[in-house]
Amino acid sequence: MTQTVETLFDQGIERYKAGESPEELIPVFKEVCDRSPKTSSAWTCLAWLYLLTDKPSKAYEAASKAVKLNPQDPQARVNLAIAMLDTAKKGVRPHIEVAQQLIMAIAEYREEVQQNLEDGLTRKPDWKSLERVQAWLFE
Repeated sequence: MTQTVETLFDQGIERYKAGESPEELIPVFKEVCDRSPKTSSAWTCLAWLYLLTDKPSKAYEAASKAVKLNPQDPQARVNLAIAMLDTAKKGVRPHIEVAQQLIMAIAEYREEVQQNLEDGLTRKPDWKSLERVQAWLFE
């Protein structure tokens, strides 16, 4: 029997938290996105995994879809900004500004984004574009 999209997504998140490599999880989140293309959180996760595996062009595509589906998701905006920096695209500032507004307004968003950025630096030390975004958001 095929797993539900929700189960697949939740298991993917748990596997990520348990330390499984982004390379192994990309197919899981690609399947979730294929089966449920309007789920912004799945696109956000896929973009993050692409960023962690040095695939900024794919990350940009996935993050763009996530932001289009849910413009009020600060992590989607952060992922898009990082992907834009990593691909030398212009127009990063508006995404940073929206993310800043969201994390200032909602403490839960702030904590989540902070944790994700710290996790990113743990998994990928010296990640310059992530460090820049982190400084813009929290300093």
